[in-house]
Amino acid sequence: MASSLHISFLSFSSAPSLPATSRSTSRHIRCSGSGGGGGSSSTERQQLFSRIAPVYDQLNDLLSLGQHRVWKRMAVSWSAAKSGDRVLDLCCGSGDLAFLLSEKVGVDGKVFGLDFSNEQLLRASSRQYSLAKSCYNNIEWIEGDALNLPFTDSFFDAITCGYGLRNVVDKPKAMREVFRVLKPGSTVSILDFNKSTQPITVSFQEWMIDNVVVPAARVYGLEEEYEYLKSSIQNFLTGKELEDLALYSGFSVVDHYEIAGGLMGNLVAKR
Repeated sequence: MASSLHISFLSFSSAPSLPATSRSTSRHIRCSGSGGGGGSSSTERQQLFSRIAPVYDQLNDLLSLGQHRVWKRMAVSWSAAKSGDRVLDLCCGSGDLAFLLSEKVGVDGKVFGLDFSNEQLLRASSRQYSLAKSCYNNIEWIEGDALNLPFTDSFFDAITCGYGLRNVVDKPKAMREVFRVLKPGSTVSILDFNKSTQPITVSFQEWMIDNVVVPAARVYGLEEEYEYLKSSIQNFLTGKELEDLALYSGFSVVDHYEIAGGLMGNLVAKR
């Protein structure tokens, strides 16, 4: 059931080989076919995240005052990933959660970071080699589709997804795919903006987007790209709805935790 976990908050802001049809998109990124999935709406979102890729990390730090790093560590901890595990960071973006997972599973483990934006993956790959931490060699980046994951059934020991499910066109199908590739008894941890049912929280969240997030993005010439944020949260699922979706998808134990004063939320679902 939905739970509430509050944190002091000031401001917000792969596996068997891929199919034979796969082709290399760069030295460090593999492609599993179309990463868009879902038609023009998905393509538009793919293009949006490609445009913001160059300043995505800087804006995350600025808008959350660095707090997003705390939330991501919490998400990884809730995934229960451990040394030697094979894990997936779905909708990995520039790789923050994938790097944290890499530290968890260590050199004997394996991390796959999958995203539909090649620009985000190029950023993640660049960070992987610039950070030059030995365990980061266990990360493989894949350009792919969250609605058609290029992995066999029951393949992963843990899965994370940070700020990705909200942007997937077909959320039920994405959850079924997560369930399919996750091993029985294993856990998925999904971090995202929380669609609160509390009017005060909703008002503050929308005020922050209008008066902090969008103006900050305007400095980088990305005002229009970040204006979508409010509507994407409004069209997202509440914590209870996310729990229901996970149960409907087959998960046996589900909990949604509100963090950052209810501005963010984390779904934890065990297969």
